[in-house]
This record gives sequence, structure tokens and C-alpha cells, in this order.
Amino acid sequence: MRCHELDYELIGSEMQLVEVELDPNETVIAEAGAMTYMEEEIQFETRMGDGSDPDEGLMGKLFSAGKRVFTGESIFTTHFTNHGLEKRRVAFAAPYPGNIVPLNMAELGERIICQKDAFLCAALGTRVSITFNRRIGAGFFGGEGFILQKLEGDGMAFIQAGGTVVKKELKGETLRVDTGCLVGFTEGIDYDIQRAGGLKSMVFGGEGLFHATLQGTGTVWLQSLPFSRMADRILAHAPSNGGKDQGEGSVLGGIGRMIGGDR
Repeated sequence: MRCHELDYELIGSEMQLVEVELDPNETVIAEAGAMTYMEEEIQFETRMGDGSDPDEGLMGKLFSAGKRVFTGESIFTTHFTNHGLEKRRVAFAAPYPGNIVPLNMAELGERIICQKDAFLCAALGTRVSITFNRRIGAGFFGGEGFILQKLEGDGMAFIQAGGTVVKKELKGETLRVDTGCLVGFTEGIDYDIQRAGGLKSMVFGGEGLFHATLQGTGTVWLQSLPFSRMADRILAHAPSNGGKDQGEGSVLGGIGRMIGGDR
């Protein structure tokens, strides 16, 4: 094992959090702001990079941090270490409603490709970097698929997904997916962005202009409700943004919103 060996428990059915149990001197790394609670004797430190290479110099750390900028993530990760003599727990939650997917990297070929905002936390020793899709279609049209995160290691890693998570096992098959619904996939899966049907379907079909096409042998994780889609629906139905009131249309409710400055 190159990575620290973590025990964990997923809590909740929706809007989950993952509680990680740390032995003395064990460390888990996480995205900044993901921690929900931690027990005594666990100390945290914000560092540049993922800490997978303890001998990495300053320039290497700067280069690794610079690559994280492309994913829209913070250039820092937070390291939580148990400095006590007994087992202690720390918990992490996704920033939006959904589920957490535990990944045993040793059983999945030690490499996972995922969407750029999917990573939540992982055992120390896991390398978190980026990869670029080499396909022309993804390069020009894959705003959600051209730049992807790459997780490498042999320990536990956890990624976050919106809504319900669907796990698909492909055996030389092809799967077409909305680009926002893809969470991650293993090696052996060929990934590209392709046009979604003919011109009429692209313009009037309401299914987006492009789809992600996954082909090969391996595992694919999908999400039913990407955060971007949920945010669009919320904004579209917000009364302050021109949407209609639903269920709060009483006279007293309208007066209350007027007094509160909502109208």
C-alpha cells in the first residue's frame, strides 16, 4: 500500500456525508471546505498540492497547484491527521444534494477519470491531477468534458454526485450520456463528445447540442441531477427572476413578501 488505509462509513441516503476513521498518524486529504465535523486530536493543515510525493520540491508543488486552477478548484487541499493514540473520526459532505461514491482504487486499476468538480476526499498518497481529452470533438465542444480530473492511488477515494448515482458496467459496449450526467469512469473506457443527432433534434430536442460517448470495457458512474441543471431550474422558477409563485400565493404571503422587500 502506497496510500494510507482508511475505514469509512457513509451516513444518510440523500445529501450524504462520509465519516472517515483515522488510526494514529493516518491522514486523509480533502477539498477545501468539505469538512463537516472532526473529533479531538485530529489536526488539519492546508497545503499546496495533494501530498502524494513527500519529496516534491517547490516548483513541483507550484506546477501541481497550477493544474488544479484549470479544474476550477482551490490550489490548496486540506490534510487531516490523527495525532492521538486512539482512532478518531472526521466527516466530509458534498456541497450540494446528492450521493457520495466510495472508490477502492486498488480494485479499480488504481486510476479513475472523473468530472473536474467530482473529487471530495481520499487517503493520503492519492495523486489528484488533471487530464485533457485528446479528441477533437471534446476539445471544441466539451465544456464539461475537455478538462477532467485524474485520481491515482491504491487506497480509498470518494467522489460526489448529484441526485441518484447509477453504476454501469460496459463490456465492449457504447453508452451515450448527457455531458453533465457523467461522474467518472475507469481505464479501458474511450471518451468523446459527439453531436446530438440532426440539426432539428439539436435545436428543438431540448437534450443539448452534444452528448458524451463512452465506449469500451470498464465501469462508468452517472448522476441523475447535475448541480448545474438543478441551479438552472431554481433560478428559472425564482419569483425574483420572473418565475411564478408555487404554493405561497395567499394574500398574507404576498403581503409578507412585499413588506420583506421581495417584490
